[in-house]
Amino acid sequence: MDRQRDEETPLLIAEPTHHDAAAIRNTADAAVRWLAAVWNVIKVTLLSSWLNVLLAFVPLGLVAGRQNWGPTSVFTLNFIAIIPLAAILSFATEEVAQSLGDTLGGLLNATFGNAVELIVTIVALRANELEIVQTSLLGSMLSNMLLVLGMCFLLGGIFNMMDEHGVGKEQTFSPGTAQTTCSIMILTSAAIIIPTTLSGVINHGGTTDDSNASILSLSRAMSVILLLLYGLYLVFALRTHKHLFEPQVAPEQDNLALPSNTDPTPHMHLTGLSSSVVLLLVTLLISFCAHYMVSSIDDVAQTYGISKKFIGLILIPIVGNAAEHSTACVVAVKDKMDLAMSVAIGSTIQIGLLATPVLVLVAWPMGRELTLQFGSFETVAFTISAVAVYSVVQDGKSNYLEGAMLLGLYVFIALAFWASPVENA
Repeated sequence: MDRQRDEETPLLIAEPTHHDAAAIRNTADAAVRWLAAVWNVIKVTLLSSWLNVLLAFVPLGLVAGRQNWGPTSVFTLNFIAIIPLAAILSFATEEVAQSLGDTLGGLLNATFGNAVELIVTIVALRANELEIVQTSLLGSMLSNMLLVLGMCFLLGGIFNMMDEHGVGKEQTFSPGTAQTTCSIMILTSAAIIIPTTLSGVINHGGTTDDSNASILSLSRAMSVILLLLYGLYLVFALRTHKHLFEPQVAPEQDNLALPSNTDPTPHMHLTGLSSSVVLLLVTLLISFCAHYMVSSIDDVAQTYGISKKFIGLILIPIVGNAAEHSTACVVAVKDKMDLAMSVAIGSTIQIGLLATPVLVLVAWPMGRELTLQFGSFETVAFTISAVAVYSVVQDGKSNYLEGAMLLGLYVFIALAFWASPVENA
């Protein structure tokens, strides 16, 4: 038998047997199944949101940052690239949460609900862009409170303006949920007001160094307290009083990650493992895009005379909140205001009680003196916004006029920061 071998004889399998043939078929079948599974994950992920049409900007943004195409091109391309990546991140987080159950799923959503903002601010923190860190955090909260919630009230009120008798009506949501979350927003504004006010008092009777040291110590201590309160909030919302936070139509909650297709078929769901892989890959891509975007902010601000506060407060939050904005507006139009409230105000709570104190504490070992002192005007803007939202939602009803008023307040704040001097740019 060995004498019949020549140069065309396979090296690995000299004489195939029935067992070898079966092994080859099994290997081929496994490879085909693996490729089919990968293709299904890619297809489901790409079809998860209409925002994914912007994914073409991801490679362009990475190449622009790598090849130094210029600050304007780098900032613009990566700015747009993060928008669809944020939508995919939201989709993957929802899919992972579904496989973990209500409690762990809720905790995961609470942790990754603002992952884009966290990634961008951590990148800015490493670059010692403390002003960008603070304004992007504050801008994310203002965007969710005024822009996202205002659009929900406006669009929901317009599309659900009349009842079956042709009489104007208001949309309703749980007032208990609104009051609890808005009270937490007032607490967040207090955490910003106290360091800012104390800084002004100390500066009148002491030195700047004394003021900075005192505010830094106060901010770190308050951050620990905020994290403890956030933990209590999770227990309150996910365990002891979770009935207060349940939407009126709970089955629709699974569709939050799919704003463009609110009635998905079963094949649109991913497994826990594939969702985790997508989550990891997208997080890596966002970190690279965020690095290039943040590194170009200084040059863009100087070139176009735009305040860095405006970039951090208005432009960057648009990126992180694009997916949440789309989701909240869709469910508001479908008259599911409890879901819209949970997306808009819930995200604000996560930024105020989780992301902000975590960054203050993470900056400590990095040697970055990040504090809760956000500046006088920023503090006033946030406090007014929190009070305005509280007064609008406390009755558990909404209409398009209230939405227009919230949007008007957001435009006021945006114009004020646009008109602010560019001395720090």
